Formats: sequence, structure tokens, C-alpha cells
Amino acid sequence: MNLATALGYKEEDRLLIVNADDFGLNYSVNAAAKQLLKEEAISSATLMMPCAWARDGALWSAENPQYDVGIHFTFTSEWGPYSWGPVTSSADVSTLITEEGYFYKDSLGFEQHATSEHVTIELINQLEKALKLGMTPTHADNHMGSLYGLRTGKHFMVEVLDVCASYGLPFRLPRYLTMENGQIAPPEMKEQAAAIAALADSKGVVIIDYLVGLPFQLQEEETYDSFKTNMIELLSNLKPGVTELIIHPSLLTEELKSFHLEPEKRNMEYNIFRDPEIIQTLQGAGIKLIRWSELQKLQKERNHKSI
Repeated sequence: MNLATALGYKEEDRLLIVNADDFGLNYSVNAAAKQLLKEEAISSATLMMPCAWARDGALWSAENPQYDVGIHFTFTSEWGPYSWGPVTSSADVSTLITEEGYFYKDSLGFEQHATSEHVTIELINQLEKALKLGMTPTHADNHMGSLYGLRTGKHFMVEVLDVCASYGLPFRLPRYLTMENGQIAPPEMKEQAAAIAALADSKGVVIIDYLVGLPFQLQEEETYDSFKTNMIELLSNLKPGVTELIIHPSLLTEELKSFHLEPEKRNMEYNIFRDPEIIQTLQGAGIKLIRWSELQKLQKERNHKSI
């Protein structure tokens, strides 16, 4: 039984999860994610617990459990003027930070220095912080792909899958890699992806079929209209099964512009799934917007049966 049928859909159905990454980054991002969730324009959001506006996002999620909010496991801090570090304060996680006490700015620095023990401690503490604020996370994923070993091959998938299994969370991991436009993970990782998918299955962690997105940076001469055209093409070519599409929506404010290098693109991502043409594309193609909580329910059911 494939994932679509296990969820109660038809094998040929094209099922889409639209996730707003970086919830908790700042006020502008939080306001955008909350609005899109209220409008049901997106499926879910994932919260960066080390960031300054994480508490606002967690408390809002606790008060609005009807919307799916997960944990955006964060181990990198990419914006120079605005940096963050571990939530862990009562244990040694020194391999995760620079001399200044912040996370490394990219996945390369993280992979070169991080140890399994320190990663596990911080994974658990990011989750526990959300729980203490009243959240009931529906899923988890990873900021900047730092846990996947994309830069050096040193991944932390065993650690994150163990934590997700313990806390009952499905995880952002594509079972299949293709050469299609919009594919986020590089196709040369196909063999490794299959092995990690098998690992997830062995631990009872539900994963998605495909992971897609458009470039997070504003492309040369890109406009909102060209971005929309590319999104329509991406949506029109979705495969049967469960696909997650990543966006990073934000209001366009002076706050965002003060540190972010891609404010215009983030605002495009805020508007794209509210756009009537995108809504029409989804309806016309018969694409069903589903939620991570459906995958979490399946994970709980499967693991209960196996006990």
C-alpha cells in the first residue's frame, strides 16, 4: 500500500502539502504564516525555536491547534545582522556553535563541527521548548537541510528520525528523487535517499513521496508574474502521491529588509497561494491540498498496531 492509499485517497491522486518554513523568524514572517493558515491557503508551517519570534508562534499555535504547525529543526544562522544559537542552556552543545556563541552560518560549517551527541540534545530541547509553550507539533523538518549531509555527506538522519519516532512526528524526507524541475534534493543522492527512507520505515516515521520548491532567491529579471508562471508549471507537473512544496512567506516590511537579502521574493511567496490563478490551477488539475496532521495520524495508527 502506497502513502496515498494508506491515507485514504486513490493511488492516482495528486496530494499536496504546502508548508511555510521559517515561522518564528520575525514578526513579518509570523504575520504572513498566520494569515495564510487562517485562509487555508497553505497546509502548515514549521517553527524555528531558536529565533526571537518563536515564542509568539508557539503560543499562537497552542491557542489555535486547528492549524498544523511543526518544528523547523534549526542548526544554522544565515543572516549576519540577526543571528541565533541553541536553545540548550543546561548541557554542552559546543560543537554546534562558533566562537561568538551562534550557530554556523551554513550547513558546511555545521557538518564539519557538529557531533551526534550534541545534535541529539539540541533536537530534543527544541521540541521540549515548543511543548512547554503549549504546542502540539504535527510534524518536523529541517532548516537549510543541515541534517541531510548535503555538503560533506555527514548526515544526522539517524538522530533526527530517532527523535521523531519518540515524539510521534512525521518528517520531511522525500522517498523518491527525480530529474524533474522543482526537485529540491540533488538526484545523485537517489541511492542514499532510498537507504534513509528504509531507515525511516524501520523506525515507524512517516515520510513524503516528493519534495519540491522553486528557487528561494530572486532570479535575474524575475517578476511576480514570471514566478507565478513557474509555479503553475510546477503544480501542473506534480506526480501522483504526496508532495510537499516549500515556501517562505513574509510581509514586505522594513523589519524584514533590515536583515534579509530576499525580502521581495519572500513577499512573492506570501502572495502566490492566495492568487486566484494558482487556486484555479489547483482546482483544475484536481490537486488536493492535504495536511501533515493526516500523516501524523497514520503514523500513530501504524505504530499502535505494531505494539
